[in-house]
Amino acid sequence: MSSYVAIFKQMLFKQVNRLFPFSRLLVFLIGLAVGVQIIVIVYNHISGYYLLDGYLHFFLRLLRGSLLSLLAGFLIAYPDLFVIQYLNKKAPWGENLLKRLPLQLVLTVGIAAVIATLVTMLANRIKVYEDHDIASIVITNILIYAVVNIVVMAIFEGWILYHERTRVKQMADSLQTELSQIKFEVLKSQINPHFMFNSLNVLSGLINKDVKKAQLFIDEFSMIYRYVLETIEQPVATLGKELEFMRSYLFLQQIRYGANLTYAVDIPAGLLEMFLPPLSLQVVLENAMKHNIVNEAKPLHIEISVDGNTLVIKNNIQPKISKGVSTGLGLKNLVKRYALISHLQPEFTVETNHYLAKLPLINPEYHEGSYH
Repeated sequence: MSSYVAIFKQMLFKQVNRLFPFSRLLVFLIGLAVGVQIIVIVYNHISGYYLLDGYLHFFLRLLRGSLLSLLAGFLIAYPDLFVIQYLNKKAPWGENLLKRLPLQLVLTVGIAAVIATLVTMLANRIKVYEDHDIASIVITNILIYAVVNIVVMAIFEGWILYHERTRVKQMADSLQTELSQIKFEVLKSQINPHFMFNSLNVLSGLINKDVKKAQLFIDEFSMIYRYVLETIEQPVATLGKELEFMRSYLFLQQIRYGANLTYAVDIPAGLLEMFLPPLSLQVVLENAMKHNIVNEAKPLHIEISVDGNTLVIKNNIQPKISKGVSTGLGLKNLVKRYALISHLQPEFTVETNHYLAKLPLINPEYHEGSYH
């Protein structure tokens, strides 16, 4: 039983400290305790309920009352914050207003009544209320604590709403920044100097040997960059568009590598309207050619197929002996781009002599209903 209590306390205080750091809560409760005591003491003196003997008596009562009110404030604040967190999950304001409002009001008054009774009894033990009936004092304090706790609960609700909106805005800004960075990295990976240099070298050689093939090379080259510019701002692309891009991309690579680079595609027509992040295939294909030997002795073969609603890209492994340290940035960005549009995640695994990239295909209906 004690372990459950300890876990409960840990969860409660962790949640409270996230919303209200102890230092901020302490300052708020001190101000509230002193303010309430000044109002109560002055009102009691003016009404004749409890007369003051002088300034010293006032300050002594203020000190004693503020300390008791501060204790009561902490005893009230933590249950209040727990109630708010619990009701936010079980009866959110936007969904269950008619259920939440009376329930929260009852709990607010109930917490105030319990704490008011305990604090009044403690105060009576410290200094007995000689001239007043303890029962009437308890009732009066319950009314005061109830009103104060309703105000405190409203302040907490306002603060939490402000805190959550600020947090959501920060998350949105952070997400937008990350999205822009991902777009930049994707675009940069397409227009990197190596790709441009290799493509222009191939084109230079073709112009002198085969004008028609050179023209075809230019057409496919321009198609690649047109596709990049068209899709860089889009969250998703259809599998059909990605396959068209892939054929243009591999056409350029095959002119460079010749028959040493081959590929096979086996995709049912019914899946061509499924979605995936744009340029996903380019990331995987570039990864295959970047890390593997591609020559006459060791040709590279790439197979593109589906397994259910998952696109599978498979290539034989023949790693380059001397290569730079891989940052894995392209694959990391691909995972992030999937996270922006779906709960599905790509998988990258190594089997016997083969490397597999599995890219989930997103149903158009799911995409329309989930992505904003």
